[in-house]
Amino acid sequence: MNTANLQHWRQQPVRDLIEHILENYHQKHRQQLPDLINLSRKVESVHGDHPLAPAGLADHLSEMFQELESHMMKEEQILFPMLAGGIYPSGPINVMEEEHEQHEAMLKQLMVLAHQCETPVGACGSWTTLYAGITELVSDLRDHISLENEVLFVQPAPAMRVPAHGEGTCCGSCQ
Repeated sequence: MNTANLQHWRQQPVRDLIEHILENYHQKHRQQLPDLINLSRKVESVHGDHPLAPAGLADHLSEMFQELESHMMKEEQILFPMLAGGIYPSGPINVMEEEHEQHEAMLKQLMVLAHQCETPVGACGSWTTLYAGITELVSDLRDHISLENEVLFVQPAPAMRVPAHGEGTCCGSCQ
């Protein structure tokens, strides 16, 4: 993600950033991955005898989808509500950042399996579409990770943050 975009989001309320992440990344990944899995199964099945055919790509994408879905659910159900309330728990944030490192490793392996998304001469439309979709997924997921690691998970300066529990607000657990 470019510096201007990161700077823009540093100036926005945390709740707006969370909504942006949910709409532009979480929802999109949930659409991208099943489509890419199906397309990769098709390409692997039809072109499996081609020396540059992606072997094991559909299985890797399925594993990525499971890992990413679990990760996004933890963010949506646990971490994002805390961050929206001005609470920046270091333990859960550290776990999410470690998982982001695992996602990056999976992206690197994805690119190896997809031969760096370089389609061979004469590749069919499905193969071309698959690699274009993978290229988009890689870019989107890296932007997503960057936005969370470099903006969302960074506790704002006192003037920018929502008051925490005991600073005139309550998370609701006191009742």
